[in-house]
Amino acid sequence: MSPSADGVGENRLAFMLRALKYRNYRLFFGGQIVSLVGNWMTMVATSWLVYRLTGSAWTLGVVGFAGQFPSFLLAPFAGIFVDRVDKHRLLVTTQTLAMLQSFSLAALTLSGRITIPLLILLSAADGVINAFDMPCRQAFVVEMIEKKEDLGNAIALNSSMVNASRLIGPAIGGVVIALAGEGWCFFLDGASFLAVIAALLAMRVAKRAPKPRHAGGALAELREGWDYVTGSAPIRSIILLLALVSLVGFPYSVLLPIFAGRILGGGPHTLGLLMSASACGALAGALWLASRRTVLGLGRMIPVSAALFGAGLIGFALSKALWLSALLLVPVGVGFMIQIAGSNTIVQTIVDDDKRGRAMSFFMMAFLGTAPLGSLLAGSLAQRFGAPRTLVAGGLCCLAGAAWFARRLGEIRRAIRPIYARLGILPPLVEAVRDAGTLSVEGRE
Repeated sequence: MSPSADGVGENRLAFMLRALKYRNYRLFFGGQIVSLVGNWMTMVATSWLVYRLTGSAWTLGVVGFAGQFPSFLLAPFAGIFVDRVDKHRLLVTTQTLAMLQSFSLAALTLSGRITIPLLILLSAADGVINAFDMPCRQAFVVEMIEKKEDLGNAIALNSSMVNASRLIGPAIGGVVIALAGEGWCFFLDGASFLAVIAALLAMRVAKRAPKPRHAGGALAELREGWDYVTGSAPIRSIILLLALVSLVGFPYSVLLPIFAGRILGGGPHTLGLLMSASACGALAGALWLASRRTVLGLGRMIPVSAALFGAGLIGFALSKALWLSALLLVPVGVGFMIQIAGSNTIVQTIVDDDKRGRAMSFFMMAFLGTAPLGSLLAGSLAQRFGAPRTLVAGGLCCLAGAAWFARRLGEIRRAIRPIYARLGILPPLVEAVRDAGTLSVEGRE
């Protein structure tokens, strides 16, 4: 390869990793990727433990519900809290509590005292922690990134980090389960939190004055955040589509043990392979987002990615061969990741700073909060009609949601243009000419 080609390659790589030039974000990135590998090990271990103890699709759905429903219930109030407090200190607290939860789960499993009720209780405790941790983590990214134009890259790198760990974690988890049992996955997850806690403590974070309390109290702040989110056509539409896909599509992950064990005739290794295949697609989608230079164009990718996710889900549900099932989970991962990270980037770009915590809490409520209801629904339908038919129905609903969002793109673009112009993303001159109808670059948004 010629030197000039090397230089181009290095420049492209540096551009894709540009958010890592910020010290605090580098620390955050390094600590999180270790911790997230442990988190994915716990997810595969929990699913397999429930399946091994009960063999029940319904119980898989119940445990998934217990771990995610607190996010739905508490997220709006957590957003108020996140907007008020020091986000760095709150993250240290939530990560420490999550570590203790994982060690408790490990102790009970390794001692042979774990039961489904105890597993549900500990999953619910983790859900309470995540109700505060997730919106805080999303909002804290903005504080680590000094230049707004690098925010989209940071969010894409976050998604790359999540899915690189999602690629590695389930594969390691499957091996650990087969060799030593689920309890050691939980223990390793607990130990992995030490990396992110150390990274948070090593950050240099400027002290921020606490936000003054709203004169009307917490309920008034909640109403203000709700009115803001529902009054914005882009944010409202993005959250509604995300909620639909999370409700009817994302619970496919809860049913993966059924496909791995009953339909494909495998074990924990097969489950790890299926989860890793989906993670490969999600990582590819995240890297593609990281290579983008601007937020322009992400709007039209949201319905495309939702449709890709739905179509892949239908194909996976109908497959009876392991190689084909794994292959079809790649577009499932690509579609879901581009929708989530693209939606996150747009919302984080256009939201007002003083309402960021509340807006992201509603975003996470749509993403993670509706998933537990979907887990219960998927478990119930799979018990009655079978896992394949359940996923086919979910995929069809995702396709319908994508078509609905695509029809609203014109209204969404008109609402976003002035915000992009104010932020310098869309030059004011181009904005004025376009509104005059003499230039058509609308397809870029």
